[in-house]
Amino acid sequence: MISEKQLAEEIQIIIQNAIREDVGEGDHSSLACIPENATGKAKLLVKDEGIIAGIHFAEQVFSYVDPSLKMEKLMQDGDPMSYGDIAFYISGSSRSILKAERLALNAMQRMSAIATKTHQFSSLLKDYKTQILDTRKTTPGFRAPEKQAVKIGGGENHRFALYDMIMLKDNHIDFAGGISEAIQKTLNYLKSKDLDLKIVVEARSLSEVEEILENEGVYRILLDNFNFEETKKAVELIDGKCLTESSGGITLETAQHYAECGVDYISSGALTHSVHNLDLSLKAI
Repeated sequence: MISEKQLAEEIQIIIQNAIREDVGEGDHSSLACIPENATGKAKLLVKDEGIIAGIHFAEQVFSYVDPSLKMEKLMQDGDPMSYGDIAFYISGSSRSILKAERLALNAMQRMSAIATKTHQFSSLLKDYKTQILDTRKTTPGFRAPEKQAVKIGGGENHRFALYDMIMLKDNHIDFAGGISEAIQKTLNYLKSKDLDLKIVVEARSLSEVEEILENEGVYRILLDNFNFEETKKAVELIDGKCLTESSGGITLETAQHYAECGVDYISSGALTHSVHNLDLSLKAI
């Protein structure tokens, strides 16, 4: 995964671009009717159930828009939330609060949905060694907060992007001429570039698992669309030689069954691509 410093830089780029997109030359609605020196206070009102996420992100948004704004936090990222809860108060320039409102809300609503979905998976897996992973199936331009939300919900991040882990999937393997060819070419590439990146290889069958195991240097085998019986056999075959990951349409209804097979990880794109924003609102008081 990328460093905390890189992640912080990604967040700042996202905030800068989102404010540019939303505010442009100015918030004319506020400029038209709110005096420049007017001050006010607003509360973040929860109107849903789940796990709250994005409070720290919202704090960064308000600070970027106007460093003089003051936030009083009543909740923290990762706390369970219920209808009627107040997550925080924000006070200061009324214009500044209104300028930052939409970005803060949009981010928190989506991040809370992702954290809630992730928490549902992680709660199901709490009695197993299996951990829930996200994927790169994220909203373009908003990956960093979405991956933060997965962590807040109790999950783990897969790679952040194409540059921080090698992942040889079906198309890589087919284009490279086969599993062993793809792995060997990758090892040679990493050596030539003096790169230290973990290698994950996708298997589509037990015979492909066997071929992967014939090669050195594989960190994790991704068992793609294996059924329960095939997954059990694959885990037995791998026998701790490298880590295991199940993927492919795994749901809350099937996650425990895959965990019972003994895999180290379950990855799910649904954590980020199939959630419905939770209902939060910012109300002037």
